[in-house]
Order: sequence, then C-alpha cells, then structure tokens
Amino acid sequence: MAQPDASLVPGLGPALPAGLAGEAARLSEILPHLVVEARNVAAQLQLGIHGRRRAGPGEEFWEFRPFGVGESVARIDWRRSAREERLFVREREWESASTHWLWVDFSPSMNFTSRVASRAKRDRAILIALALGDLLVHAGERTGLAGVTAPMASRNIVLRLAEAMLRLPEAARMPMPDITRLRRRDHLVLISDFIMRPDEFEARLAAIAERGLLASVVLIRDPVEEEFPFTGEIEFETPESPQTWRVGEARDLAARYRERIAAVNEELRRAALRHGFGFVKHLTHRPASETLLALAGMIGGQMPAAHSSLGATP
Repeated sequence: MAQPDASLVPGLGPALPAGLAGEAARLSEILPHLVVEARNVAAQLQLGIHGRRRAGPGEEFWEFRPFGVGESVARIDWRRSAREERLFVREREWESASTHWLWVDFSPSMNFTSRVASRAKRDRAILIALALGDLLVHAGERTGLAGVTAPMASRNIVLRLAEAMLRLPEAARMPMPDITRLRRRDHLVLISDFIMRPDEFEARLAAIAERGLLASVVLIRDPVEEEFPFTGEIEFETPESPQTWRVGEARDLAARYRERIAAVNEELRRAALRHGFGFVKHLTHRPASETLLALAGMIGGQMPAAHSSLGATP
C-alpha cells in the first residue's frame, strides 16, 4: 500500500504538537518572519486602500479653500489670506475612522501544507491578516483581533497583532470569532479554510449579519485541496481524530473530488454574497498580494461584497 506523507493529504495535515505550549512555540518561531513579510507586502500595496479622509470636524489640518459667501468671518485664515488678494478658510480633516476586526482560524486543518505550496494555510492566513492590518492603519482606520484585542490605530500594528496572536493561541482557535462586543457597521474579516458543512457556515454568517456587521470572507486553500493530484492506493489521515480513510485507486476519485470541492466553494461564495459580504479565495501557492488587493478593493468600496477567485478556477 502506498501511504503518502501527511503533508500531502488534502485538507488534512500533521498533528499539532502536544498541548498549547507546543503550538505557542511554533508560533513564536514563525511569527517574526511573518511580521517582516507582512510589512514588506503592505508597503508595496499602500496605495491599494484609500481611507475616508475628507474635510469636516476634527483636529488635523486638511486644506485651504476660498472663503465662500455667507460663511462666518471667524472661519477665515488671515495669515494665509494675507499672501494673496483672496480670503481663505482653513479646513480640518473629518475624523471618520472605521473599525475593522481580523479573525484567523487556528484549527488543526490550517496547519496543512503540501509540497506545491511554500506556506501552511495558517501561516498564509496570518500573513494576510497582519499585512491587511498594516494597510488599514496606514489608511487611517482602526483594527484589532476579534474577541482578543481592542481596536488599535498604532503604526506598529503588525507587531502588536502578532504579539496578541502569540499570547492567546487558545482564544484564536475558536471555531468562529467572538462578536459580542462588536458594534453595528464594524467590519469583520474572516480568514479560514472553512472546513465545515455549508449549512453550518451559512448559520454563522447569518449570526454575523443579524448584528449589523459588515464582513469579508477569505477562503484559504492549499492547491492540492483543489486539484487532488493523487494516484494509487492511499490512506488519508486527519489531525482532528484517529479516523483514517483508505482508497484503492485515488485517481478514480479525482474527477468527482474536483467537482465536489468546486461545488462546496460555490456554496460558500453564495452564502457570503447572500448576506452582502465580500468573498475571496486564496490558494497558498499564489502571492498574498493578490488577495490583499482584492480585499482592499472591497473595503475601499464599502461593500456590498465583490467576489474574486484567485489563482484557480472556482
């Protein structure tokens, strides 16, 4: 019997190290590299998200504009007006930062990586979350980890988010984020492989929508989870239970598998769109920047959601 390396089993990966201490140790090893990579990716995409900075009540200077008829004389900036033969008004920036919450799935299936991809699904999910947080803060927004941190506007947001992930791996491994403290019109970004029944996924999105939240769904897949490139007699294992599944000739299942995974992906996409949420599929052998650009476009457009399937057919 041909038994593949656990890292080649689609949707299934090597078992987690014993206990949360082992998980925290692995996170502490990989996070410094992801922090650096996230900052580099975000720096390349700074123009991808435009904050809602415009004139209005606030403390920061925005621009000078000509004085209009009927305006209060008290609004005139006499120093600026003295330079020319016109009257100018000093506008201040309207402080309208939104709150964006990030959630990364830390379940065992997210540890899977194949030989086709350079990163585990979880590591790529963390990278996307950190880089997106950096983009949002530089666009004048606030962001935090749902159910874990307060919303932050720190220029050092990447490191602060990474530290929060390292401190609370158990909380971050919840099946879905704690949304009890999120406010109406906050934006929630869900990053996961969403290995669950479509009806369960639908119910969880419905709960998010009922609270009046905006959301973007980022579906993370390893490329072999889409392609099923296996042949011969294979035994599949799962990191979440002792169950195994043995097949005589994997190639005979390939067509049906690809048809089924495409149908599941479409069910997830339709569920997100029914609630007005964004949906992006990311394959881990593709650049993270592709997904970040798609998210930037959706967030900048203030929803309703767009759909982008990157790197593979749906």
